[in-house]
Amino acid sequence: MSKRCELTGVSPLKGHNVSHSNNKTKRRFLPNLRKISFKSDILKRNIKLNVTNSALRTVDFKGGLDKFLKTAKNNKLSKRVKKIKFSISSRS
Repeated sequence: MSKRCELTGVSPLKGHNVSHSNNKTKRRFLPNLRKISFKSDILKRNIKLNVTNSALRTVDFKGGLDKFLKTAKNNKLSKRVKKIKFSISSRS
């Protein structure tokens, strides 16, 4: 399982742990991912996605997965979500 959000494309960032004596060691900042099951009203089925908490809040704000995908840009979506977006746009 990759550590990438399927809706927003957020992936791990690189940085440093900095000690009190200013020693720097490499580290990764991982996104806050959750495996969430969304209900699609247009497709009439549940879709399980790996998303960040911030993406989950955005989907909730937009009014559901279908409305979020209508306004989402394709370059940030995963391949699987692009197929779902295409099937939603073709049915509505």
